[in-house]
Amino acid sequence: MRFYEFEAKALLARQGVAIPGARLARTAGEAAEAASSLGFPAVLKSQVLSGGRMKAGAIRFVESAAEAREAAGAILALEIRGRQPVGVLVEPRAAVAQEYYLGVTYDTLAKLPVAIVSDRGGIDIEEVAEKEPGRISRRTFSSLLPLTEFPFKECVAALGIGRGELTALAGILFRLARAFLEHDLTLAEVNPLARLEDGSYVALDCHIEMEDEAVGRQKALLEGLGAEPGGRAARQATPLEIRAAEVDASDHRGVAGRVVEFDGSLGLIIGGGGASLTAFDAVRRHGGRPADYCEIGGNPSVRKVAELTKLILSKPGVERIAVIMNVVNNTRVDLVARSVIKGCVESGRDPATTIAAFRIPGAWEDEGFRLLRHYGVEYLDRSVSIDEAARWAIGRTAPGQADTHG
Repeated sequence: MRFYEFEAKALLARQGVAIPGARLARTAGEAAEAASSLGFPAVLKSQVLSGGRMKAGAIRFVESAAEAREAAGAILALEIRGRQPVGVLVEPRAAVAQEYYLGVTYDTLAKLPVAIVSDRGGIDIEEVAEKEPGRISRRTFSSLLPLTEFPFKECVAALGIGRGELTALAGILFRLARAFLEHDLTLAEVNPLARLEDGSYVALDCHIEMEDEAVGRQKALLEGLGAEPGGRAARQATPLEIRAAEVDASDHRGVAGRVVEFDGSLGLIIGGGGASLTAFDAVRRHGGRPADYCEIGGNPSVRKVAELTKLILSKPGVERIAVIMNVVNNTRVDLVARSVIKGCVESGRDPATTIAAFRIPGAWEDEGFRLLRHYGVEYLDRSVSIDEAARWAIGRTAPGQADTHG
């Protein structure tokens, strides 16, 4: 779940991070009134769940109420990457002496949260990493031990920053980390954090994202911010993704319908968690073009998986599907086999030629394999890795250990 800038700043303010005085305007007239109240020069920023606002002309500086009215009208009419703004955030323009980047996210390799600091704020952190890697400092920290400022002081000090500047930046980074842990965030960044000419620090812009599964746990926070969780994805869901979610919601048993659509020709029905990411990446690594990323697991009903199969096969250009999971004990192989075969048949497809790979070893696998043999579907047993199954599916190299029966 992504937060609008005005919501993110309200969350940071709760943690004690200084933010500019600001007002949210829903109309051009409100923006002109807000700018006059806050004082000129002022900055007007589109409140839209998309990056690239500055390049799109959705952030404008104004010197008068008339300019504010005109700029707000243009911003409110400006769609960015398919999204319409919900309003304009009006702030007084700050007198900036230095800009920094401060962020907290999760390091999937270290399996720990990580703090990131750069004294090259105001531009994409990826650009800094590429052109000036020495201007970025990173430190992981524990999500289990009591949170202290020490790792954040280390992180800031690694850039050669000391004294009062070190204390201020480490304190703000500590507050970001506290918000990250308390509110189940996946990203909390301030860019830029500005040191003003008077020596104070203020978060001029920020970006916060929350784990989707945490929405229920964070209900009190969201209600306090007035943040509705719906429609917060990085982009608008496609009709296929919306239909897949409806399929998943139609039956409480298991998961079958968490789908992200891509433009390839190989449909994927893959196990959840790390195995699904492994399978997806393996298909791409070996030259395949996935039509989707999806997750199934937890013994979804035959009807639900069959409907998901039919949905994926209905996507124009999808010729075959690959069914790949890790070794499972909570998902019956025979039920998944029955489901995808049913989906193929009801789509008017021959399972033997449509199912490019079936690799699900685990519970009730003998029954599942017998069913696959009956329909002429080649299957792969547990001696075949997920990577090899992906290679098999895209027709590059057949694994030597495959247990296949036609």
